[in-house]
Amino acid sequence: MPLDHLSRDLILKQIIDSTPFPKIAFDYEDDPAKNRVYLALLESIVSQQISVKAADSIFNRFLGLFPDGYPHPEQLVAKSLEELRSAGLSGQKSVYMQSVAEFALKNPMTNAYLSELTDEEVVQYLLPIKGVGRWTVEMLLMFVLDRPDVFPIDDLVIRQKMVKAYGLTETGRALYKRLHEIAELWRPHRTLASRYLWRWKPEGS
Repeated sequence: MPLDHLSRDLILKQIIDSTPFPKIAFDYEDDPAKNRVYLALLESIVSQQISVKAADSIFNRFLGLFPDGYPHPEQLVAKSLEELRSAGLSGQKSVYMQSVAEFALKNPMTNAYLSELTDEEVVQYLLPIKGVGRWTVEMLLMFVLDRPDVFPIDDLVIRQKMVKAYGLTETGRALYKRLHEIAELWRPHRTLASRYLWRWKPEGS
């Protein structure tokens, strides 16, 4: 059982025991006419560096630019930057959104296709898209593709929670090395461990 395995780490066990189980809830329906990976990448770009409330509002306005509420790649690349900016997108994010659409027109992005790739292969496959970084793909692996062993070390909250829980004093590369060493004990369930860390509320916080 995943929880039994993770509980071998006594510090993580304390976190698990004091934190509600993080249920998995996908935001994207299994509609064959809608590509969940494609939509997730678009939404992740919208949400970069702004609040969840603002991102939701902009993304809904963005979807409203399309007749059936779905940004088909060929329709998205045909939009002018002015049209995309009218939904509240910055000029840079508008370019990034069209970059996702251009990639989708030339390359398969379905769950079925990506399921044949390893986690790292998915990262390398999607990184050429402008505006898509490793963290973005790791979130997609965890929350859309449901991969069980992803450790998003570039996530600031994950690092902060681990530093606090394990009393770490290292910085820079030494810190990253130590975090990886700790997370090695969680394999092959690092996704679940990370979800617990996100939900964990340390005392006094």
